[in-house]
Amino acid sequence: MATSDDSASEKTAINETCVGPESENAGTAASCAGCPNQTICASGVSLPDPAIGVIKDRLSNVKHKILVLSGKGGVGKSTFTTNLAFALSQDENCQVGALDVDICGPSLPKMVGVEGEQIHQSSAGWCPVYVSDNLAVMSIGFLMANQNDAVIWRGPKKNGMIKQFLKDVDWGDLDFLVIDTPPGTSDEHLSIVQYLKETDIDGAVIITTPQEVALQDVRKEINFCKKVKVPVIGVVENMASFVCPKCRHASAIFPPTSGGAEAMSRDMGVPFLGSIPLDPRIGSSCDFGESFLDQHQDSPAYTAYMNIVAAIKKSLA
Repeated sequence: MATSDDSASEKTAINETCVGPESENAGTAASCAGCPNQTICASGVSLPDPAIGVIKDRLSNVKHKILVLSGKGGVGKSTFTTNLAFALSQDENCQVGALDVDICGPSLPKMVGVEGEQIHQSSAGWCPVYVSDNLAVMSIGFLMANQNDAVIWRGPKKNGMIKQFLKDVDWGDLDFLVIDTPPGTSDEHLSIVQYLKETDIDGAVIITTPQEVALQDVRKEINFCKKVKVPVIGVVENMASFVCPKCRHASAIFPPTSGGAEAMSRDMGVPFLGSIPLDPRIGSSCDFGESFLDQHQDSPAYTAYMNIVAAIKKSLA
């Protein structure tokens, strides 16, 4: 019978003296003792993965590579990834790819309306699934015979799957590759940063909600980006308020008891991209695999999304 990984690593205290995985002492410094990522850091430095060069060549025709990160689960990271991909693909001359590396909780196939599709192989590699002529998606969800099956894998197997996605998927020429990651700062995040380090990754968009319990994990995510030298494109505050569709009155569902994401971004020295209000139609659009941005342009959330997408494009120009 399959068993899940031990949850002790989730309870490990944050190592404030971490030297970072790019350091020559990564995995061997005194501060690395007891860290659940010690082995991967040590092996990554001492034995450079030959796949890094293959991945560099594979992604050489991708102009912009964007990570979507969150310190806390449930803040709407995959929802934002979905809508960012839909927004970028509104320009018919823009080729967009969305890569789902949340191995244990793949959401993108359902959210973009291609759940149940299958991956095909060609001489050039794995063919992503196309939502439209200019929006392609890849996810482990396409490899699962039963969508209700749990993916109960240890770190090395998950990292191997991420590596295969990066080196074997034939994206062709892309203007944007948006990468949806699991929450936290664990094996998957170290792996994707390591594999992409030679590809000139543009940076990360970090998603949070206003309350302090989410912000405290986002601060760790920002520090992770700084240590691994991934630029922070900016922070997005999701579910910032609820705007009544009748009277347009805004109510704070998650009160920002410590100043919210804007104040946190200012304190951490990273850009704040904007706030997105709650709209029940965002959730229903994801459930039905439809583009919220195409169907509900009357929503304040639509305006917020488009302003944030414009700010991301500007930062990459």
